[in-house]
Amino acid sequence: MGLKSLLAKPFAALIASKVKKEAANALKDQEKWFSYLVVQGRKTRFGKESGFEKINSYSDWKNQVPVRDYEALKPWIDAAVEGESDVLWPGRPLYWAKTSGTTSGVKYIPITKESIPFHINSARNALLCYIAETGNSAFVDGKLIFLSGSPEMDKKHGVFTGRLSGIVNHHVPQYLRRNQLPSYATNCMEDWEAKVRKIVDETISENMTLISGIPPWVQMYFDLLSERSGKSVGELFPNFSVFVYGGVNFEPYRARIEQSIGRKINTIETYPASEGFIAYQDKQAADGLLLLTNNGIFYEFIPVDEYFNENPSRLQLHEVELNKNYALLLSTNAGLFGYSIGDTVKFVSLKPYRILVTGRIKHFISAFGEHVIGEEVEFALMQVAKKYGVEVIEFTVAPQVNPPEGGMPYHEWFVEFAEGTVLPSGFAEEVDHALQQKNIYYQDLISGSVLKPLVLRQMKKGSFIELMKSMGKLGGQNKVPRLSNDRKLAEALSRI
Repeated sequence: MGLKSLLAKPFAALIASKVKKEAANALKDQEKWFSYLVVQGRKTRFGKESGFEKINSYSDWKNQVPVRDYEALKPWIDAAVEGESDVLWPGRPLYWAKTSGTTSGVKYIPITKESIPFHINSARNALLCYIAETGNSAFVDGKLIFLSGSPEMDKKHGVFTGRLSGIVNHHVPQYLRRNQLPSYATNCMEDWEAKVRKIVDETISENMTLISGIPPWVQMYFDLLSERSGKSVGELFPNFSVFVYGGVNFEPYRARIEQSIGRKINTIETYPASEGFIAYQDKQAADGLLLLTNNGIFYEFIPVDEYFNENPSRLQLHEVELNKNYALLLSTNAGLFGYSIGDTVKFVSLKPYRILVTGRIKHFISAFGEHVIGEEVEFALMQVAKKYGVEVIEFTVAPQVNPPEGGMPYHEWFVEFAEGTVLPSGFAEEVDHALQQKNIYYQDLISGSVLKPLVLRQMKKGSFIELMKSMGKLGGQNKVPRLSNDRKLAEALSRI
């Protein structure tokens, strides 16, 4: 055992104890952050224009701070990006994290000197909780890879600007820096396919012990490793023991990734966002991710079925219920207030507060009032795929309101399976039935002959990689939307 792995164990025990205490103190910590954010907000242009001086309670907060998404907050963000001080947070941001927007083009999310430690320490603490629980610290002596976007940054009016993963890369602790791969030059490559090939060059002969990234792009890396070596990833990297991931539900990718490795492996799920580090898996056996309630964030929750109402309910943490889907709102020490991040979550534990990320509030199908969400389509497809031992590579679903062939409308599923897959008879019908069991509104539309059962399009190998490449979103933090309420992705896939 190396010195780093030896020292990691007592430090991990200390941090795990701290994390456990904070989890037990969640409601008091939320009250603390609420008060702090109001006080700091009063010093800003946003706070003055929003009447923060009138806020003395949560009821006042809801009256003064409406729910805003990025587009609604954009006038203040634009002013801050242009160099104005004290707009959303006292002073100026330390960084602008660039993310892809839908209606806004590139989005700029502020990261401040107050918020950056929570981004860094939360990623560290996820690993330390794992070490404390399992006793496995050996991986810190080997090579670690973080498949991410480029760490190169530019400046906008004196503020460094880049992708969140690139920003965080500059804050990797020195004691891990010598273990980190790929090289800085390779990490700066923008062509994702060329970058992954170069990463294979740099890692194929190394003692890789921890690999981190978004599952579909990690799978690309694994495929190239096996293609190059003729071996499984587990054979190439016998000491590879921890896979860290986030950004998407892992279940649709689990079977193929484990097949590529050649054995089961411990995983750590994380929920980082440019807006803040929200949750991570603190226990291997527990369901869900521990909500980080002492992390510079005040949380609010809107029941999903009320989100598009004129006056939806806004709940504090102590008001949430188990197994109910909520749209997540954040107010942060980076200067976001009443911010709708766009994700939906549900609680699987209230002591401590643990969540599952269930989808995106704008990624749904409700062309006929069914409001099918990502969690439901993933469950339906993976349940039937598991039953028949069918390997799903990637998929997305869209409504077909006016079928060119005529007849009733339907949900159209575009699914890429492992090469050579022959679907068993009745596969699509079983997926449809599984979805009906998860969504009663969809079931009513089928039984009422408003919709006909889903139509499944089996896509050729590489279709989704080709799709993302054509959109300029191959690799990095980009993900294939599971659901669309329009036909843009469907039409792009139909042309592949």
